[in-house]
Amino acid sequence: MRKLRILYVASEMNPFLQQTQVADFVRKLPQAMQERGMEIRILVPRFGIINERRNRLHEVVRLSGINISVGDEEKPLIIKVASVPNAKLQVYFIDNEDYFQRKSVFTDKDNTFYSDNDERAIFFCKGVMETVRKLGWAPDIVHCNDWMTSLIPLYMKTRYKKDPIFKGARSVLSIYNNPFSHKFGKDLLSKVKMLDIDDAMLSPLKSADFEGFVKIGIEYADAVIKAEEDYCNALAKLFESMKKNKKLNTFDGEDIEEHYFNFYNELAP
Repeated sequence: MRKLRILYVASEMNPFLQQTQVADFVRKLPQAMQERGMEIRILVPRFGIINERRNRLHEVVRLSGINISVGDEEKPLIIKVASVPNAKLQVYFIDNEDYFQRKSVFTDKDNTFYSDNDERAIFFCKGVMETVRKLGWAPDIVHCNDWMTSLIPLYMKTRYKKDPIFKGARSVLSIYNNPFSHKFGKDLLSKVKMLDIDDAMLSPLKSADFEGFVKIGIEYADAVIKAEEDYCNALAKLFESMKKNKKLNTFDGEDIEEHYFNFYNELAP
């Protein structure tokens, strides 16, 4: 049997960028699973705050050059790669000059939420799908972390459902308590859409806010993980309504790595 293949997708990862606990999780768990015999790939955004020289990022020309559509516009996708120090892990970075060449992550110097964070998330999620296709590396499980990755389960179940790279792959969404209060514009749904996606499929996203992104991820993911103990009221109510849903997983106890190892093997096709 070939090794189980796990694709991790997240908004941040140590040692390149740490804003929340997502960064630590995506640093530690992939290495632990690799050491247990799984094959790992990791994709994150190349936010401008990441120092390319210090982290030794370099462009992967054979993967770059695709145009990604966001609404009526098309933006060029640039892929960079780096290795995690003291670990045999390669990390691929999704980059674009308009969306990611800023010296901050989701807010400007005045702590104002970027109004185009929806477009940045859409570009990132679509960019992940196309990058993995170009790699020719078919994952068994795609483990998405935090709201910025929450459109990937939707795309896996619609536009890429019959693609040989994603056919049969399972999606996991880990939800973190990283809410924002910003509400996006009415054109959000039209920007998210791709082939094989109609308006009815996007109904969980109609609120055009943080909760909407989480809901669309929950709707289409094959499994959902509560990654923290405490959540804002909106998410706490959402989880309460999901108590009897077999999708929802909470891993307690000390040996989290063992929990995930067994979880991946049970979920894999």
